[in-house]
Amino acid sequence: MSIANPSPLWQPTEERIAQAQVTKFQAWAAEHHGAPSDGDYAALHRWSVDELDTFWQAVTEWFDVRFSTPYARVLGDRSMPGAEWFPGATLNYAEHALRAAETRADEPALLYVDETHEPTPVTWSELRRQVGSLAAELRALGVRPGDRVSGYLPNIPQAVVALLATAAVGGVWTSCAPDFGARSVLDRFQQVEPVVLFTVDGYRYGGKEHDRRDTVAELRRELPTLRAVVHIPLLGTEAPEGALEWSALTSADVEPVFEPVPFDHPLWVLYSSGTTGLPKAIVQSQGGILVEHLKQLGLHCDLGPDDRFFWFTSTGWMMWNFLVSGLLTGTTIVLYDGSPGYPDTGAQWRIAERTGATLFGTSAAYVMACHKAGVHPSRDFDLARVRCVATTGSPLPPDGFRWLHDEVREDLWIASVSGGTDVCSCFAGAVPTLPVYIGELQAPGLGTDLQSWDPSGKPLTDEVGELVVTNPMPSMPIRFWNDPDGSRYHDSYFDTYPGVWRHGDWITVTSRGSVIIHGRSDSTLNRQGVRMGSADIYEAVERLPEIKESLVIGIEQPDGGYWMPLFVHLAPGAVLDEALLNRIKQTIREQLSPRHVPDEVIEVPGVPHTLTGKRIEVPVKRLLQGASLEKAVNVGSVDNVELLRFYEELARKRA
Repeated sequence: MSIANPSPLWQPTEERIAQAQVTKFQAWAAEHHGAPSDGDYAALHRWSVDELDTFWQAVTEWFDVRFSTPYARVLGDRSMPGAEWFPGATLNYAEHALRAAETRADEPALLYVDETHEPTPVTWSELRRQVGSLAAELRALGVRPGDRVSGYLPNIPQAVVALLATAAVGGVWTSCAPDFGARSVLDRFQQVEPVVLFTVDGYRYGGKEHDRRDTVAELRRELPTLRAVVHIPLLGTEAPEGALEWSALTSADVEPVFEPVPFDHPLWVLYSSGTTGLPKAIVQSQGGILVEHLKQLGLHCDLGPDDRFFWFTSTGWMMWNFLVSGLLTGTTIVLYDGSPGYPDTGAQWRIAERTGATLFGTSAAYVMACHKAGVHPSRDFDLARVRCVATTGSPLPPDGFRWLHDEVREDLWIASVSGGTDVCSCFAGAVPTLPVYIGELQAPGLGTDLQSWDPSGKPLTDEVGELVVTNPMPSMPIRFWNDPDGSRYHDSYFDTYPGVWRHGDWITVTSRGSVIIHGRSDSTLNRQGVRMGSADIYEAVERLPEIKESLVIGIEQPDGGYWMPLFVHLAPGAVLDEALLNRIKQTIREQLSPRHVPDEVIEVPGVPHTLTGKRIEVPVKRLLQGASLEKAVNVGSVDNVELLRFYEELARKRA
């Protein structure tokens, strides 16, 4: 619920408002496209959703999007799912990402930082040269438009080069971070059948080396569609037999050739968390990502050639793809490969200082960890260049806003943003010309008709409802892989309100136009900003003979923390002793990732199900959040209501 008239925590100066790209865009769009010339962001936003075609045309003109062939119209079909953007147009994402090489050849495009925290630059001309060389080699390997190219890579410059070279040839990129176990990677890559795999021999994290050669060997065995494997010797080992050397593929000095592809040609595949089985393989388009990210990074994040853009992320999270798109605005992007808290909790602030980051993005969980650890960023680091700290992954709690304001700088733009892997962008968040209120996202994004709805589809103001988007966004999935009739895509977002995107978050849209996110309205787990599903955990844990069945729940805490308990129903005769506890955690750590390891393992008398045999996750989550049994679940749909009383009692004890 919003407070009637709170004071803003931060207000942009008149000079800052005047200099913002979104202000200049509005004046230009008023002159050329009939946007409101007087009026604030709210008026521009209203125009952008009411005149959707005109708005997106204006975005392509403002950012000088180069169409190899022109479009017939902006929106051929606006129905959801299935909106058709810029029919007839062809272009190439990688061409736009490398454009700054034409005017700023010797300036850094990338700053690469490992756990030594010493930045290593890669210039625009060098990035372009490597992409040109690798794109030519991919073509020589037979990679054609539409072929899938995969990366099992940390956040290193080679990953950016591989993505851009793949896009240049019209291939479809997909990646996982090397802390993912083989099963997690195969659940993703086997769906899309890659023809090339880029791999490292291992990675460094928390001051230790982690050898991944055995995992890479397993991936090679289990991906029969591979024509080539490319070895990147991050730990200095020899290439395994039959693998190609990265250095040999990127040594030539050739101009990149950019394949013109249709606007809706696939750019990459991202993956959902896999709550109800295999992760959904989400396909987004070259053109849709290009224009959405130009809008989001250029107008909302206010990024340009003078900026340094650092977001702590891994290649397994959509924020990595979003970070790479910083290149579209001519921004220098900062790639950090390592632990977010090594050698100490202040690590990310040190990287922001050493790279001269102007926009520093991190997770709400990291901000709260710094708060609890007594980190003093402005005292210990020179953060004069940081004008914005952005957070995502989970809602930034009010204490997080206050801490950033007090401990970084009073004149700090704090941008809590919220979006999703599903659109690889933000629904709401950063607006450089609006005030920041504690605990709130500044506003919905341009072109995004974000609303809060009640169960009957009635819009709500100052009340909690479902996050919905009532018009198409260019970066919405063009489809899911292996979903020939589109039913899985439809059921994921459009089964609740026909023709309207329902995202699965509880939100409040305030009467001031700001947005408050309350967490998931479904059972998706969201730890440290990385969404993941319960199905992976069940599969791993229930291979242990002592575990009859399990249930995992993730709960947002009022202090910004996140509690993820694993409930286990033991087989007859089994005991949850220290040895079994350690084996459960070790299984999850090795087969999935360290992020999946639960905070607590709790023995339960049984796992409740629906009458059709599905585990009941959302009602248990509601019980643990303090809801009464009657409000948490329809008792007529449960196989054993008595089992739910255990969780109700546990919530009472914890409270």
